[in-house]
Amino acid sequence: MAIAQTASPASTPSTASTPAPDTQTTPNNQDPLRRPLSDKDKFKQQKELRNELKGPYKRWVDEDVRWIITDQELKAFKSLSNDEERDNFIETFWQRRNPDPDSPENEFKEENYRRIAYANEHFAAGKPGWKTDRGHMYIAYGKPDSIESHPSGGSYERPMDEGGGETSTFPFETWHYRYIEGIGENIDIEFVDTCMCGDYHMTLDRSEKDALLHVPGAGATLGEQMGTSKRADRFNGGLENLGGGPMAASNQSKEFDRLEQFSKLQAPPAVKFKDLESFLVNHKVLSGPFFPFEVRTDYVKVTEDTVLVPLTLQIKNRDITFNTKDGVAKGEVNVLGRVATITDHVVQTFEQTLEVEEPSELLGQALDQASVHWWALPLKPGRYRVDIAIKDVNNPDHIGTWAEGIVVPKYDDEKLSASSLILADKMEQVPTKQIGTGQFIIGNTYVRPRVSAGPAVAVTFHRNQKLNFWMQIYNLQIDDKSKQNAATIQYQITDMASNKAILDTSENSAAMGDNNANSDQLTVRRSVPLASLQPGKYQVTITVNDHVSKQQVAQSAPFTVD
Repeated sequence: MAIAQTASPASTPSTASTPAPDTQTTPNNQDPLRRPLSDKDKFKQQKELRNELKGPYKRWVDEDVRWIITDQELKAFKSLSNDEERDNFIETFWQRRNPDPDSPENEFKEENYRRIAYANEHFAAGKPGWKTDRGHMYIAYGKPDSIESHPSGGSYERPMDEGGGETSTFPFETWHYRYIEGIGENIDIEFVDTCMCGDYHMTLDRSEKDALLHVPGAGATLGEQMGTSKRADRFNGGLENLGGGPMAASNQSKEFDRLEQFSKLQAPPAVKFKDLESFLVNHKVLSGPFFPFEVRTDYVKVTEDTVLVPLTLQIKNRDITFNTKDGVAKGEVNVLGRVATITDHVVQTFEQTLEVEEPSELLGQALDQASVHWWALPLKPGRYRVDIAIKDVNNPDHIGTWAEGIVVPKYDDEKLSASSLILADKMEQVPTKQIGTGQFIIGNTYVRPRVSAGPAVAVTFHRNQKLNFWMQIYNLQIDDKSKQNAATIQYQITDMASNKAILDTSENSAAMGDNNANSDQLTVRRSVPLASLQPGKYQVTITVNDHVSKQQVAQSAPFTVD
């Protein structure tokens, strides 16, 4: 139930029943409602207010904002004395969370009610969906990045960290979030329907989904089958009844981490970095020394209507203020960013505290390095403005801002096209379980872009490094007869001083492996040692010729070797 507008005090029963104060008979024209109250009167008033909090205000607290209001806010709201104050509180509550305070629309508020509606539609189980554990997590943290669903339960092959072996389960779901602000990365939340009634509850104990947990001789773990553990080992205390096994010690050591994560998930999402918001929204003038940083934007196709826009932020460690304690030098930087359309409608926000820690004796060396961080934002094709503000936590007057217009490309299904050409200082394939998750990971590859020192400055590599470059090609045509694509990829590195190619080689898509020849998309990943290059300015160019569609696409990027 939403209270979208400020209610008129005269329209609510509590206000209508309150007699107007007789200011003519009050000494010094003092409003009786503002006179100091005795302890007895305060207690009586609080009791009356608790009884008075009903109707739309009670529904607002109990339903609309139940999972996002903080304890301090709830306490403050319950202490208010009249409906006018409550209306003002509600208006301020939403405004504090508005990603664009200057806009009459409040995307946060709209999203909250959309999530409530979704929860009621999808998670109801003998009670409204917003009251369920799945509804709670969805309203507080949004749609998970992936869901492993077992709606009927049944046969289940336990992973090794749950003891291994086969068993039968109740219906359950595991929600995976790549990142939740204030909680961490790669968050898994498990919900189990032990009543088989559709009411999935959030659980700490991964063995709770085991329908054969208390059935003697059934659903044995791998350790029980091999005789290295006993069934009684499952019930020796602790958060989980997973039993003995090769991962038992590791699971026990992580119990406090799991308990801490569970506790954090129950708390309302934090409202952070409101001080930085004024620099983005109102373009507040900086009063202290400017905090410099660089940003790089790239574009990678996800679908025809969605493009992944990795934002890479680089801060020189020398510009960060470090505090040293117990032999460790620690710097912290708050980052707040938003992406808005040309009509100033905010479509994405991100905020994070970045931490840089170094042993105090190595801080001098670390100051010559830079810290690089990454956000991957899914956006629709179109024009946007990106604003980022950062603050040095140990030096609050040290603030920096960055703003730039970007054009997210539209990848037409009929046209040969390519992602950004990313020059990376580190590139490697990742294990299967890390595909698509974590910092700098695109698909199955860890790609950390090299960030330049300015918009007109080429990225710099050292001669003892490798030049890594990554690019994806989209919409290759498949030959009707061979059922394969037929493309040639040409790589060139040109010396900009002499305009001569010092590397010129090519390969066919069929020879690239990874089933590239059978797909309309291929990924280019190459590394070139730079030891043979003399210091100077260069350019790498990748040209792709599609021999089926007779189309060509090319991407270039400059770089410097020192």
